[in-house]
Amino acid sequence: MTVDRAAPDAIDSDALRAAAADAGTDVATGLALAALVGARLPQPGGGNTRARWRLLSAAARGGLAAARILEAHSDALAILAEAGEPTPLGTWGVFAAEAVGCRLDAALDGTNGDVRLDGTKPWCSLGGALDSALVTAHTPGGRQLFAVDLHNSGVTADPPGAWVARGLATVTSGPVHFAAVRGRPVGDPGWYLSRRGFAWGGMGVAACWLGGALGLRDALVEHSSGRDGELNALHVGIVDRDLHAAQAVLDAAAADVDAGRAAGSHGAVLALRVRSVVARAVEAVLQQVGHALGPGPLAFDELYARRVADLGLYVRQHHGERDLAALGQAVLAGERRAEL
Repeated sequence: MTVDRAAPDAIDSDALRAAAADAGTDVATGLALAALVGARLPQPGGGNTRARWRLLSAAARGGLAAARILEAHSDALAILAEAGEPTPLGTWGVFAAEAVGCRLDAALDGTNGDVRLDGTKPWCSLGGALDSALVTAHTPGGRQLFAVDLHNSGVTADPPGAWVARGLATVTSGPVHFAAVRGRPVGDPGWYLSRRGFAWGGMGVAACWLGGALGLRDALVEHSSGRDGELNALHVGIVDRDLHAAQAVLDAAAADVDAGRAAGSHGAVLALRVRSVVARAVEAVLQQVGHALGPGPLAFDELYARRVADLGLYVRQHHGERDLAALGQAVLAGERRAEL
């Protein structure tokens, strides 16, 4: 993919889609694409959030592996920008997951304000391939975000052998261990989870899910070309309806973000709604396209089979009924406040 040096912030969605497709499953190519494009995406909440999410969707429509790398890298850059920091060099990730048996602690190291990180973070995508990461760690004041150089000798990523996923097979996620690693604070304790952009980043992930489903729609239309019959048209119509509705919800949410209507609890509820709507549409498309095309392309079409596996794993970042229960609780709490 080439960038117009006269207008470096201008990204053509078709070119990005093609570049993500060309990257395939190659991590080095995906990282190079993320480094080239990530800083040029419009910042969320900056007045052009719709374009940002549509570009992420375009990348995912081309290839989900490259889009997964781009989404995480661009999210890290957006977090740093929200913290008032300049755009850094290299490739970045965000390691903020928690899991039983894994804990990362931060402690002051000396009198110069340096922080030492010790422990383990789970679910660190490409922890052994990225240059840097934003990492959450436990402090006496609560969880806090730190910028970490992953080339530090105290950083060790588990080998990818435990990653047996058929989807996103090369975008491996696993534990990363930190032993007396220097971390630079980004925001105060609690800032990472309470900032406005936390909800916005979650909706950016949903834009990638939608893009992956649009790629399935493309496959359905291609395989359906020249095939007549109402049943074939019915499959295409159902998929088009579901994706159109999900796109409308994402576009409306982007307008809310840019208009300042998606901060605090409003943003949290909006993110739960948007992610749930998009996830449901994606799962419906996976089923509908599978019914329409049968086992043939799953068995003999490498790109199609990979997209089905990639999308099935990626959309599981939505926590299903647990996220819907959180949405219901938020709605009920809002109704109770309105009654007071």
